[in-house]
Amino acid sequence: MGDNYKNISYRMLLLIATPKLVDKAAGMFKEGNVPTEYIFHGQGTATSEIMDMLGLDGVDKNILMGMLPKPFADEMLKKLRKSLHLGMPNTGIAFTLILSGGSGYLIQLMEGLEPEEKKNVAERNEGDMADYSLIMTIVNQGFSEEVMNAARPRGASGGTVFHSRRIGNEEAMKFWKISVQEEREVVLILAQKEDKPAIMQEIGKQCGMKSKAQGIVMSLPVDGIAGLD
Repeated sequence: MGDNYKNISYRMLLLIATPKLVDKAAGMFKEGNVPTEYIFHGQGTATSEIMDMLGLDGVDKNILMGMLPKPFADEMLKKLRKSLHLGMPNTGIAFTLILSGGSGYLIQLMEGLEPEEKKNVAERNEGDMADYSLIMTIVNQGFSEEVMNAARPRGASGGTVFHSRRIGNEEAMKFWKISVQEEREVVLILAQKEDKPAIMQEIGKQCGMKSKAQGIVMSLPVDGIAGLD
């Protein structure tokens, strides 16, 4: 039985696209008074065949992220699809993820965006959501290609990588006898739900904590999507 999300009304919207389109979308966020937005530099990992199919002449990608009330996120997803022509060559993909909570100030900011008549919109169950999941893998620096090599044979067509830095509890790491590099890579893969278990299992097998990659694999349900459907 799928989890029930009826008490959740906020979404994280992510756009993965060329830097030019991300800049345009950031302008749309500002026009819409979106209170929180972040831009990350990423790198695509799609094979040349996928890049040719999408009409992309490079793998330079940026990631735009913002937190919004669900009705506002749904509307922004439609606007991004129309204004950026998502799904067409040289564009990108956008999708929303469920937020199960947030700081008090963040919630106040998002509530200020939500029209009064839409504040009690009924939520959907997982079975009514998009047929995709977001697989997130965090590995030691230099192992993102190993993640994709594990994922592709199981159904993944491509992913996006961005760099991060671990800020974990050193005492806890010593207690569990774990040593992890500070510089890490985050690999994002949008996968169809039926492919998700096999992809995650293979990544865990080849790039898990007991491997040199020391990877952590997790998944999140995708609520809405533009650019793949």
